[in-house]
Amino acid sequence: MSARALAGDLRLPLFTLRLDGLITKHLGETASKLRLVFDAMQDTRGVYLFDEVDALAGERSTGNDVGEIRRVLNSFLQFLEQDGADSLLVAATNHPQLLDRAFGRRFDVRINFPLPSPSVTRAVLENRLAGMGSRLAWNRILPASQGLSHADLTAAAETAAKEAILAGRKTVTTARVVESLISRQRPTAS
Repeated sequence: MSARALAGDLRLPLFTLRLDGLITKHLGETASKLRLVFDAMQDTRGVYLFDEVDALAGERSTGNDVGEIRRVLNSFLQFLEQDGADSLLVAATNHPQLLDRAFGRRFDVRINFPLPSPSVTRAVLENRLAGMGSRLAWNRILPASQGLSHADLTAAAETAAKEAILAGRKTVTTARVVESLISRQRPTAS
């Protein structure tokens, strides 16, 4: 969402890099594809989003990685160092603790998005459900939203609204919002 907002404000196209198409099992191929991305950044000015970048930029000192991913990270670091493009590179992760420290040093700005407070949660949900004109029981909704990110809240609200529209209703029910929020909760490790 932040990369989309940056691209909009800068009036630049947003390019989202799908790591499943970038990472391959063949030796050297991932780094070659990564070079193509950096070449494209030189040729086409835009905002380039590397989502879930920890798949490429994980800590090199962990004992469970393979040599190829270390080589890919080294290539990535070199490409970042040599990058002179007028493009903006955005890297996103839900697991910053997994990132290699050298990778983090290559960025001018690091932004941490903490989970929203109850008041922010309510504002996000009210904003996304504004056209649905319903009275919602916030004492039931807020507990169901704990641990969810801004993106999770947005997606849950939009899912509830779409389902109401498809069912021919003009309002969203509290029960449907709660159900949609709960469906976005991640299982906790026991």
